[in-house]
Amino acid sequence: MKKTTLGKGLESLIPKADKPRSMVNEIDITEIYPNPDQPRKIFDEEALAELTDSIRRNGIIQPIVLAKAEDGYVIIAGERRWRAAGLAGLRRVPAVVREITRESEQMELALIENIQREDLGALELARAYKNLMETHGYRQEDVAEVVGKSRSAVANTIRLLGLPSRVIEALELKQITEGHARCLIGLDEKKAVEILIKIIENNLSVRETEKLASKKEKPEVEKAQPSENVFLLSLKSEMEEFFKTQVEIKSRKDGGTIEIKYTNNDELDRIIKTIRGELS
Repeated sequence: MKKTTLGKGLESLIPKADKPRSMVNEIDITEIYPNPDQPRKIFDEEALAELTDSIRRNGIIQPIVLAKAEDGYVIIAGERRWRAAGLAGLRRVPAVVREITRESEQMELALIENIQREDLGALELARAYKNLMETHGYRQEDVAEVVGKSRSAVANTIRLLGLPSRVIEALELKQITEGHARCLIGLDEKKAVEILIKIIENNLSVRETEKLASKKEKPEVEKAQPSENVFLLSLKSEMEEFFKTQVEIKSRKDGGTIEIKYTNNDELDRIIKTIRGELS
């Protein structure tokens, strides 16, 4: 896959104030249509109504970002503003038309815009990552580079899609949080749903859910053995990727320790430079 670093994020989408005003065009709202690759699928009706009132009073302050298409323009960033503008009765909207050179760039830019505005739910984010991988052949490393996250963070988000459908539905309906859902990753469907019901009925915290999920059912003659915290496993994986060496995290009631292992002085020197931020 030919990669393009998009670290500039929103700066690469929207022109700075000192650039010519002519870059912002007034586009007929009927010539604009939603991006089929838009990661965010759920638009809160109350928030949309508030934005509509604001636009009706003040107009659109920040232009929508579009890409030219055969039959009009497709939205890269600003679908909520476009929807609210229509509800407010506007006929034309201010917009910046961006040239798209790669088929996957449209999806990348829409994903970055939503991430930086913190508009995406966990499942929408997971589906967007998966879509990039399945549609355009991205690896997890490629997705991580595009969105500015670690590979393990991308992998852990995608794992949410493997949860039982009942859990996914509860997360979409906001009956549970992403933290609750992560505790249920890796459990069989029966146990995951049992714990889900307890979360909803008893308003359990993430910490309480984590304890329930970590309990293993064993014969009474065996002593219960504590299982590793799902969050610590994720953190361990991320730290090992960062330091490029083995990491051990040991927790106790009153705290714990993190051990970063090295095999020689050169490796120790590299780890120290990584901690100090001396390595690029």
